[in-house]
Amino acid sequence: MRIRMSMAAVASFLMLACAALLNFLALAGLARPDGVRWWTLVTVTVLVAVLVLIRSGWSLRLPDPALTQFQIRYALASNAVGYVILGEARGITPVILSLILMFGIFGMSIRQMTINMLFALLSFGAAIAVVFWLGLAGNPWVEMAYAVMVFLVLVGSTFIAIRMQHIRRRLTEQKNALTVALEQIGHLATHDELTGLINRRRMTELMEAERQRCERGRRPLALALLDLDHFKLVNDRHGHAAGDEVLRAFAACVQGVLRSTDVLARWGGEEFILMLYDTDARGAAHLLERVRTSVEAMEVTVGARTLSVTVSAGLALGEPGEAVERTLERADQALYPAKEKGRKQVVYDGEAREETARTVVGH
Repeated sequence: MRIRMSMAAVASFLMLACAALLNFLALAGLARPDGVRWWTLVTVTVLVAVLVLIRSGWSLRLPDPALTQFQIRYALASNAVGYVILGEARGITPVILSLILMFGIFGMSIRQMTINMLFALLSFGAAIAVVFWLGLAGNPWVEMAYAVMVFLVLVGSTFIAIRMQHIRRRLTEQKNALTVALEQIGHLATHDELTGLINRRRMTELMEAERQRCERGRRPLALALLDLDHFKLVNDRHGHAAGDEVLRAFAACVQGVLRSTDVLARWGGEEFILMLYDTDARGAAHLLERVRTSVEAMEVTVGARTLSVTVSAGLALGEPGEAVERTLERADQALYPAKEKGRKQVVYDGEAREETARTVVGH
């Protein structure tokens, strides 16, 4: 509403300035006083009506709430009437005409600008005809020069306005393309291109942020390191394209099991990091077991072949004041016994340490 009222106020100020100029010219004997008085009365009445319609909110029900097109076309018609009543000073009307046409240049479509140009041509064509019909024309050559000037102003202003619209459209398209490109760059900077999962760099940031939240909430940070079993054999026997397809299928399979709050990231090669939100060792182990069984049941079709893979996981829960790197190290240490036990196993770091302690005591 403030924008509409400010634009309408500027338009009103310009029209009132033109009215004051016409009255000054009438006092100087260069315009017909009776015509100028009526022109001023009608102009002020219409301006007040427009301001009331916009400020009251009544114009909101219209396709053009700011009444921009009405104001421009009314100003064009008023300018054409001014051409008739100005007499010897009618040479100023082309200047005012260009100002009117440029007023709504940024808010009009090419179609609206074309319509306004045709409307102005018809209005001034009628005004020039009335001037000759009423015998108000002075020197015919001067009147013809005025007519040519009006035509040039209309065509030139419309051409410039259309060019600016094309430039604005091109800039908008470039801005949108740049926005999309920046989003893609941002996505590539934080996500793994192959699997679509977040990458190691982004995951490191998320884990540190989650560690701090866990410390404030006095709950453990649950991290699991997932490793595809015998993945090198997949690449060696079936090719890297098949290996890539397996990695994509694995990522989709695991994400289908996880909760919306859990975060899976590709850590490197066939290794993945899983960060579990707000869970204990039992809940995390249960979820990882579901992940393990889902991956084991997964079948990946590559050409005419159907491949199957399994996954091993090492789980660790962060201790108070422990760095993320240390928690990850313990998860990695838990992964070793999972591999040694025949793979496709889920081993919790606490259990691994207890078993290691029992082995040491036994020796």
